[in-house]
Amino acid sequence: MRAVVKDGIGIFSPQGFLDGNSAEHYVSIEDIEATLKLNADMILVSLKKVIFFNRNGLDAFVKLFSKIREKNSTTVGFCDYDTKKYNAIVKFYEKDLNFSLFATQEIAALFASNFSKDSKNVLVFNSDKSQRSAMAIELHDKGHNPIIAQNEKEFNEKRKNKNAYDIVIENTFLGQMGENIATRVTGNAIIYTVSSFLDTNISQQFNIQYHNNSLNVGFRLFIFDAYKVVSMNVHALNFFSKLSSAGAEYNATICFVGLSFEKIPLAFKETLEDAGIMFFEQMDDILQNKELLEELGASSAANIKNKRVINKVTITELPNFIDATVGTIEMMTNSKATKDAVKINDIEIDSKEGKIASSIGFYGDMDGMVVLVFPIEIAKKACELLIGEKSDDMELILDTLAELVNIVGGKVKTLLADEHINVNITLPRTYSDIDSLLEIAKGKKGVQVDLKFDNDHFLFFLTR
Repeated sequence: MRAVVKDGIGIFSPQGFLDGNSAEHYVSIEDIEATLKLNADMILVSLKKVIFFNRNGLDAFVKLFSKIREKNSTTVGFCDYDTKKYNAIVKFYEKDLNFSLFATQEIAALFASNFSKDSKNVLVFNSDKSQRSAMAIELHDKGHNPIIAQNEKEFNEKRKNKNAYDIVIENTFLGQMGENIATRVTGNAIIYTVSSFLDTNISQQFNIQYHNNSLNVGFRLFIFDAYKVVSMNVHALNFFSKLSSAGAEYNATICFVGLSFEKIPLAFKETLEDAGIMFFEQMDDILQNKELLEELGASSAANIKNKRVINKVTITELPNFIDATVGTIEMMTNSKATKDAVKINDIEIDSKEGKIASSIGFYGDMDGMVVLVFPIEIAKKACELLIGEKSDDMELILDTLAELVNIVGGKVKTLLADEHINVNITLPRTYSDIDSLLEIAKGKKGVQVDLKFDNDHFLFFLTR
């Protein structure tokens, strides 16, 4: 099948039914490679003329997408579908959605590198905050004016004013943007959701590597949302006890919320409490108690064992980390970065006043942590686009800063993947004061890059 190339996008348009038998006959790797030679930087499969598809039918295209992504950074995915088709695709690939979805070709064109038409006013909505942020950043980078709806109610209200927006974006997903692991973060607490009967399988289902890297980044409070847990056996009991004990060297706290002991022996609760685990009836008992939340989630200068020094592999990839960070912040603040100094040492921050910070971990073929220290004014300016207006609400700024750093992490992940280095990233940790950051980063040797954005000092620190 030959593609139609327009605005830098190669569109393949299969028809009829897409199942395991028919899909593989529509497009070949040779067809896609031939399309790329026509200066296409985006390859999409249109579902406009597709009457029916199943997972097997889509898999044939997804496998081709993976082969293309292994060779270059071409954007790949599907377009031209209705809400029903979008929901089906998201459900099929819920835990492995690494390709893009564009409701229409017009929306896809906004994100194409070769798109050079007039700036558009674009209303953006996605229920995933990271996706909303990613779209806003990409659209702004392409010269458009994104207006973000923070929730569905706001979106429905804004879209009534049809003359205010050139294009409305919904049912759209940007692949390779950030990291979506089965967890969520509130403030600086990571929340895991568990359900049903907990047994020996918990050790396979729980991503211990992700958890350990979250500890390394600086998270200290881990909450298990256990409202839907029916019961647990001794294998799960031992798992959680060991998990809590292992976190003790970081002064980490593990809490269970909503766990009923109707079908769980009370002796189990006593064992877990002896291991340092806390229990709460409602999530709000923790999340709405700011004093308790700060106490439980505060960073600590615990004596962490096995401190590792930065290695040659990490230093070699430093340009990718710098490019992703500087490029994003330059674009968001409309300022130019200049490099003051590069040195290998423990983190050094001359002045702590008027600064906030964030850290994000990465692990896989290489592992480590990126720390970013922002003057508050740069942070406010960088977050203004994502918030939709200027704000002095520090809690909102910190929350939005985490989303921004998550996007930086996603860009790093993509740049490394282009060099066949596969990593995953943790959720970002934010710090409202520099002393909390220094307690986490104390004794960690790494590469420090001192930068200036319009004479405001900004610090980048890469360590393990």
